[in-house]
Order: sequence, then structure tokens, then C-alpha cells
Amino acid sequence: MSVRNPEPAAVRRSVPFYLVALGFLCGAGVAAQSRINGQLGAALHDGFAAALISFCGGLLIVLVALAFLPKGRSGVRRLASAVRNREIPPWYLIGGACGALIVLSQGLTAAILGVALFSVGIVAGQTVGGIVVDRRGMGTMSARPLTARRIVGSALALAAVALAGSTEIGSSVTIWVVVLPFIAGGVQAFQQAVNGQVRSASESTATTTLLNFVTGATVLAVAFVIHSSIAGWPIHFPPQPWLYLGGVLGATFIAVSASIVRAMGVLLLSLATIAGQLVVALLLDIVAPTSRNGVTAFTVVGTCLTLVAVAIAALPRRTTARRTTATK
Repeated sequence: MSVRNPEPAAVRRSVPFYLVALGFLCGAGVAAQSRINGQLGAALHDGFAAALISFCGGLLIVLVALAFLPKGRSGVRRLASAVRNREIPPWYLIGGACGALIVLSQGLTAAILGVALFSVGIVAGQTVGGIVVDRRGMGTMSARPLTARRIVGSALALAAVALAGSTEIGSSVTIWVVVLPFIAGGVQAFQQAVNGQVRSASESTATTTLLNFVTGATVLAVAFVIHSSIAGWPIHFPPQPWLYLGGVLGATFIAVSASIVRAMGVLLLSLATIAGQLVVALLLDIVAPTSRNGVTAFTVVGTCLTLVAVAIAALPRRTTARRTTATK
């Protein structure tokens, strides 16, 4: 999760602890979803099928919720009008395809790497990708200059991936398995940027979420059909019900994040979510490891280094906000 925007000054003065706890739990949900989708992919021997099942589960939840949200339905009309009138370019609507890559990477690599190392790759990619998106800007989001701290944070994030993945690469694990989560994290920064533009045009978080799930499910369905036509169709589906809850978790933590971001601010929510994702991912691998190597010292150090990298990359935004407030 990239940390691109400073939270409002009013939010920084007092944020209830339960909101921070909810942000942490959202991150824990991301880690749990990675474990579930990774295990489902391993059980099916098909990460494409696991990703599609997860996305379809989330899409079903969103469709049910949208039936009770008139604002979400009107948001669809506003978004269609904005695209038709060229207020936003059509390619802003591809955010769901980025989400599809993230869920697909869960199904393909999380069970091999373990959730902790997978999460290090995702978060490091988000940190670096967020800096790149900030530097270029997008739509109503103006470009932001690079700072020494953000460059250091980006370098530390890259070092964390290299360190944490060093024990896996070369032990019969090909390098793409480690690199794919990092790429998926970087793509997620772009997804967040275009989602912000779609949210602004539609004036509805529900509409933005629906668009992401519809687009992502469509992309994954095409990829699944192509892959299965070549490699064969899955014939055995595991009986454990919890393996099919990845999409439900995804829709839930997206909804919770959307409901508390205004009160917490983007920066604090991002840090709380990232902390929850990394800490819970590490605990999951300690309690029930899936990787052959289990949790190594390199994974622990890489996780801690990623937390430090994210904090360093986020600091300039908070400092700038404080200075602006003081000037006023």
C-alpha cells in the first residue's frame, strides 16, 4: 500500500485507538487472504483457478451490497457519463486488472514463499511504486518531487526484498517467484492512483470497488481459460470451506478501509495496514509455515527492514503537512 497523501491536520490531532486497531486488522486480513489464496492454489495445483475463485467471491459480496446502496448505483451512471464526456480517460478503468495480478500472485507464489516473504515483496513494491506514481502524478493528483528520505526508503525496500528472498533463490525456487510479488506491489500503487480518479468521478467508493472486481474477474476468467486450455482444467476442488473465503476477506477489508480512511487519514491508515500485514504474515508463517525453509532470520530482518523503509518513505509527507499547518 503506497503512502502518497498526507492526512488532514485535524485527523492528526486525535485518532481513536480503535480506528488504528481496525487499520491493523485490515492489514491482517490482507495477510490472511494471501495465505488462503496461496493454499487454495497449492491444493488445486492451479494459481489461476484460485485467483478467479477469490475474485468471484468478492464480486458476489459487492453485488449484494450494491443492491442496498442507491449511491453506488448512481455512481455507476456518473462514471459512465464522465468517460463518455472525456472527463477521465477510459484507461483509468483498468484498476481491477492490477488487482487481478495481485490476487494471481497470491495463488501462484504465496504457498511457495510463505506469507511473510510474499508480504515483504508486496509492501516493498508498493513503496517503490508509490514513489514512482508520486513523481509522475496522475489526473487531479499533481506530481510530487523526490526527497532524500523517499529515495532512502525505496532503496531499503529493495534491499529488504533481496535480503528476505536470498534464502529462497537458489534453493530450487526460481527468481520470478520472488520478483512477482514485488511487481504486483508496484502495480498496486498504480491501481490506487487510478482508483482515486474513478472515486472522484463517480463520487462512490462502492462504484469504484464494483468496477475493480468486475474488471479483475473478467481478466482472470480470460487468463484461466487460456491457461486451462494449455495445462488442463482443475478436476479436484478441496473440501475445506475456509479456502474459498479469500474474496470475502478482500471485499471486507476494502469496505472497512474505505469507511475509516476519512477519520484516520491516508498516511496513518497505510502505516497501520502495512504493520498488520507484515506482522500477521510473519506470525502465520511461524505458527503454520508453508515454505520448506520456514521462517528464517533473513525473513524476520527483511520484514523489519520493510517496516522501516515504509516509515522513512512516509515521513516527508507528514513533515510537510505540519509545516504547512504551522505557516497558516
